Amino acid sequence: MAKEAKARIKINKLLEEAGWRFFDDENGKANIQLESNVKITENQLDEFGEDFEKTKHGYIDFLLLDEEGFPAVVLEAKREEKKPLDAKEQARAYARGVHARFVILSNGNLHYFWDTETGNPEVITKFPSQKSVGHKRQFKPNSANLVREVIDNDYVLLTQRPDYSSDPRWLDESQRVDFLRDNGLMLLREYQKRAVHSIQRTVNEGNSRFLFEMATGTGKTLIAAAVIKLFLRTSNAKRVLFLVDRIELENQAWRAFSRYLKNDYDTVIYKQHRDDWQRAEIVVTTIQSLLSDNKYKSLFSPTDFDLLISDEAHRSIGGNSRAVFEYFIGYKLGLTSTPKDYLKNIANINERDPREIERRILLDTYETFGCESGVPTFRYSLVDGVKEKFLVSPTVVDARTEITTQLLSDQGYSVIVTDQDGEDKEAIFTQRDFERKFLSEETNKAFCKVFMENALRDPLSSEIGKTIMFCVSQDHASKITQYLNEMAHNLWPGKYNSDFAVQVTSAIIGSQQFSINFANNNLNGHTRWLDTYKSSRTRVCVTVGMMTTGYDCEDIKNLCFMRPVFSPSDFVQMKGRGTRRFTFKYTSKDGAGKTEVFTKEKKSFKLFDFFGNCDYFEEQFNYDEVIELPPTGGVTDVEGPLPVHIPDYENVSPDPLKTLEQTPIGVDGMRVDRELFGRFEYAVKEDEFVRQNVEAGDFEGAEAYILQHIFDKPEEFFNLEKLRKSVQLDRRLTLREILEKIFGMIPGFKSKEQLLDEECDKFISIYKPDSDYVLPVRNFLKAYVTEEQVRDIMRTKEYAKFFTMPVGEDFIELPPQMRETIPEYVKDYIPLNKYM
Repeated sequence: MAKEAKARIKINKLLEEAGWRFFDDENGKANIQLESNVKITENQLDEFGEDFEKTKHGYIDFLLLDEEGFPAVVLEAKREEKKPLDAKEQARAYARGVHARFVILSNGNLHYFWDTETGNPEVITKFPSQKSVGHKRQFKPNSANLVREVIDNDYVLLTQRPDYSSDPRWLDESQRVDFLRDNGLMLLREYQKRAVHSIQRTVNEGNSRFLFEMATGTGKTLIAAAVIKLFLRTSNAKRVLFLVDRIELENQAWRAFSRYLKNDYDTVIYKQHRDDWQRAEIVVTTIQSLLSDNKYKSLFSPTDFDLLISDEAHRSIGGNSRAVFEYFIGYKLGLTSTPKDYLKNIANINERDPREIERRILLDTYETFGCESGVPTFRYSLVDGVKEKFLVSPTVVDARTEITTQLLSDQGYSVIVTDQDGEDKEAIFTQRDFERKFLSEETNKAFCKVFMENALRDPLSSEIGKTIMFCVSQDHASKITQYLNEMAHNLWPGKYNSDFAVQVTSAIIGSQQFSINFANNNLNGHTRWLDTYKSSRTRVCVTVGMMTTGYDCEDIKNLCFMRPVFSPSDFVQMKGRGTRRFTFKYTSKDGAGKTEVFTKEKKSFKLFDFFGNCDYFEEQFNYDEVIELPPTGGVTDVEGPLPVHIPDYENVSPDPLKTLEQTPIGVDGMRVDRELFGRFEYAVKEDEFVRQNVEAGDFEGAEAYILQHIFDKPEEFFNLEKLRKSVQLDRRLTLREILEKIFGMIPGFKSKEQLLDEECDKFISIYKPDSDYVLPVRNFLKAYVTEEQVRDIMRTKEYAKFFTMPVGEDFIELPPQMRETIPEYVKDYIPLNKYM
């Protein structure tokens, strides 16, 4: 009975957290009935047998009522050691007896939600709210309707403009292309239709998860719009959640769905409609906003959305972000432009290498969407797009120095160096080392010179074509920008005013708008090379991590990889910035007012590769253009820590000590310590740059600025350790957490135990262990995170040591697979220093 009572206490808390009421209060009447008597019919006894109930009457543990007071959900509670699914048929009988469509099965640790009319029980980590259950009850999915829906080229167009086929410009075939372009109307291409048809086919086979692997520039957002319409129109969804991993993609998706579907369905960005998002059929948000402080659990119920779409799925649900995706019940579609084939060169490498982590993320992505075999629901590659003339391929320029000629090794960048004794040894450098050790002034200028001499030109103005350069760091980007502007001034005096190249990184105020202006061809005004030609005066954007995922600038003519790329998904995204087709167009008028139109098609772009990235990711790549760089000198020694010498100190004071007192400070610390956080909060809120970056979601830029301009300054000597002590927290704080608290994004800081519970919930929602293993998983995961001894035992495999530890029993109860999965999960996704 004690274990049953313990389970009931947990269930009561979960019900209250979801807004259900045991008693009347200011929020309304009680909507939970306990131990409701329900009659079991003769037919039910015949169908299910009498094992689960010895009488023709039963008692529902919890009966949850809808807003009108009618039965909505039967909640069947079991003791902690019992499997919730053991009560499935009993709960079904009860639900039928009271005409309730939904069932929750729980033992206090593991919970299932079940729509008895349409599907199977699914794991949930939070109970749905009354309003969310009401949303779920408003429709009954019918997959047959979805499978039968006719999808033709005008499927989205019919929503944009239902009467398009009677428009005179459409009826005139010579005007159709201009008619569609002028009105922003979209016809589905044949491969886009095939993508939607693949959803229908796999739903007909009983699947509810899908993965589209499609090259950058193939119109994944348009396809997503068609899929959304398919589900909404056939009543297989009433509300859709579209997840992205960047703020700029959030706005981009909102604009696209509004453009494609606004005549039939409303789209909102969640953060702009926190109070009325329920009115919309399509809700767009970033995965970061939901993950921050695990807001997804407090903002939404598991049943709020019926279709979830993850844009760039390997990023937006990679790692433990997948817990957000698994939290919701419904159909799930992933979109990715990173083929699983890019894993071929990163198998069996050092487990600490960032590429190994990404390898697991990519594999997780395919598994999440039911594609464990590596075959997605639909695939359309860059090669397919080029063959069908929807995309363009690059001309790869292979240009390397002596050092960058050497390819990436398993551990990092492998370079032969000469030590102090004159012996040659291999030195391994990671990404952080590059600017400091290799990118000298001579090397950077050599890179810039090669680019300036070999870049593709704008086909109409003949100036250097629009270019994106990817650098190692913000400092590196600043140097490259300066070198390019100096060279441009020397080559073309008067054409540019130090605006040939612009740094577009998170540390630059307004950088997000810079990238938008560059795409719109008005960054620093228009070109001076051709009067009235609408092309940006700035020709080169120099960045680090911006302008990669989802950045649309179709007239890019050059890409420069001025750094090594360790991530296959980064490589695909960066390369994809140049693959879109484009028609350059210029209209001129002579003195008599006669108009002449000039057009040129973009047939290729150049990809300058200074670090052998293509060689690494593209097996047996045939370079189109090989350029040798002059030697710029190599590394002759591996840098190490400098010796520290403290000189002898001589006390020359003539005044001896008069008193010596020692006052221990209590647990609350000194007053100056307690007030430190308030002073830091004031300093940060008063800083315009920090505020703008945080409001734009650019925490990386805000953190970099604080580290450089606010931390460890003589005025206050702010730092993370002092701030943690000032708020009396039992764990380390991250700077992002502090910023979220200061700007009201989270109500407060969570304790170590609260964070551990949330991590356990994520793990359980992703891996869905059997109910017998839920408690051992929780206990062992917490111990592995917080106890170094447990991690050492797992690393050395000296498992006998567990028998003298409290966590030993939990380890014994774990299935073998979980013993491997938990350490791997913690290593990849849980920062241990946060719990110290």
